[in-house]
Amino acid sequence: MEDLSFWMELADAYRSPILELGCGTGRVLLNLASAGHQVIGLDLDAGMLTVLQENMPDNLRARVNVLRGDFTRFHLASRFNLILLPCNTYSTLSSVERSALLSCVARHLAPGGVFVASLPNPVLLRQLPSYGSPQVEEVFPHPDDGSPVQVTSSWQRAAQGVTIYWDYDYLLQGREQHLSRAVHHHRATVQNYLAELHEKGFKLVTLYGDYDRSTYYREAQNLIIVAGFQALTQA
Repeated sequence: MEDLSFWMELADAYRSPILELGCGTGRVLLNLASAGHQVIGLDLDAGMLTVLQENMPDNLRARVNVLRGDFTRFHLASRFNLILLPCNTYSTLSSVERSALLSCVARHLAPGGVFVASLPNPVLLRQLPSYGSPQVEEVFPHPDDGSPVQVTSSWQRAAQGVTIYWDYDYLLQGREQHLSRAVHHHRATVQNYLAELHEKGFKLVTLYGDYDRSTYYREAQNLIIVAGFQALTQA
């Protein structure tokens, strides 16, 4: 997928150790480990972590540590050169949750390390129509039997933000299956995100507008934040 090369380039630039927040089933984490990086993955979803462990090749296990936990309140013994939060997760957190996450990240960044979070461009989210009709996003083979899984998305915009609905339809052992998932992206501006970083002692390194490292602009598809931490000093 288009973002994998972006995360790989960051990992090559900042090197191990790396912490992925919200690692899920390991799509990003396993690719980083395959490239030789030492990676810790943190996620609260036990089911996803089980899938990750089951899919992890034996030759990667020495480079990967998978932990179950809340990434808004974690305490690890290590510090990291790179802490990443991919997959548009950052905007699904409330301002209180983002504040707690940033406090944790600040405690776990090594000197010279960076925190990188990707999210949908909040400007574009605010410009969406109030309702988006279902559209097919992709079709991929089911991991159990290879039958096609169709992924459809729709959305609904309200004053509090945008809720995106994901529907998965497939045949499993000849029976129709349907799964649904709703993901809410909170209403916030680019300025809100940057102010929160500043208040926690972070220094902005750069803003990207896409995974090709193009500079962020108002019409960009994404907002990718790269920030380092500098300890707050009292005057």
